[in-house]
Amino acid sequence: MSLYLILGAFKENLKMFIMLMNLLVADFYAGAGTGQPLVPALIVMGDSVVDAGNNNRRTTLVKANFPPYGRDFFAHNATGRFSNGKLATDFTAETLGFTSYPVAYLSLEANGTDLLTGANFASGASGYDSGTALLYNAISLNQQLKNYKEYQSKVTSIVGRERANDIISGAIHLLSTGSSDFLQSYYINPILNRILTPDQYSDRLINFYSKFVQNLYDLGARKIGVTTLPPLGCLPTAITIFGGAGRNTCVARLNRDAVSFNTKLNNTSMHLTNKLPGLKLVVFDIYNPLLSMVMNHVKNDGHVVEPEQWKLRSYATQDRSVHVRMLPVMCFGTVFIHLRQPIMLSQTIFLSKESPLFLKSTFIQIYS
Repeated sequence: MSLYLILGAFKENLKMFIMLMNLLVADFYAGAGTGQPLVPALIVMGDSVVDAGNNNRRTTLVKANFPPYGRDFFAHNATGRFSNGKLATDFTAETLGFTSYPVAYLSLEANGTDLLTGANFASGASGYDSGTALLYNAISLNQQLKNYKEYQSKVTSIVGRERANDIISGAIHLLSTGSSDFLQSYYINPILNRILTPDQYSDRLINFYSKFVQNLYDLGARKIGVTTLPPLGCLPTAITIFGGAGRNTCVARLNRDAVSFNTKLNNTSMHLTNKLPGLKLVVFDIYNPLLSMVMNHVKNDGHVVEPEQWKLRSYATQDRSVHVRMLPVMCFGTVFIHLRQPIMLSQTIFLSKESPLFLKSTFIQIYS
């Protein structure tokens, strides 16, 4: 879910992320001809940063198929993308020369020849740790791999094994996940964060990542791009819950955890590249560009988010609660929260003024 974090939080004009994605294209296909897509297919896996609607038909709180999501998308349609408009992977598809975006694999549109140019398997609230997805009934990375294997069978039935192998080996595979593991699982799970230190938990996630890449490689993938964690402590949701009442600055300890994880991600990726013949594995640093954007914004007006927005967000810090009660907060990155007795979710949506970095918030009011 990303916590609807970067994601739901990425504004359409955050072009730095797209530029990083383009590095993958340049690295793999510099000098390629024009007229046709630069690669045969684009495969997307991960969490809400790149979910194109796979959660729409699932029984989960983690959905984005309602306004204000999609307000700047084609026909102002809320497709299930955790964004006001296009995802970074949509821009990537355009850059590669595709005339359509990777279809959400679990959607009704995912059939026939539309699958030949790729598919999107991502699920909001997923993570490297399958336990994270289980908390929110999201699609785990392991299940995404199973769906991908099924996808390969469908492609093979359409074009034959030889052509299908060419499509898979030539396709770019993009993976963006990990934030939910920390923000929506580890940090709010009193048992997990007592058993494991942040460093130990990141080791666990890196082990899952390594196995995932190996499995993806075994299925024929040879061109893989993975994003680092963003500055976790600078996300509005993180500041709201972990920053303390009235705080409007990044949470340093969360950013340190992200930096530690990213270092391990880079080192492990180098090891995998050396270990697996023919693998091109590119790590996209989204941490530093996003941190720079946040810091420049703070320097200009002193706020990570707009004051009007933060006044409401800070109220949530007054109501710390047990793991289960915190779930709606983490899912939606919300801000205006009332906790009384047994809770019940009321999807009443309000919008506050958005900042240059983050979308207008979706307010979820919780009543007994």
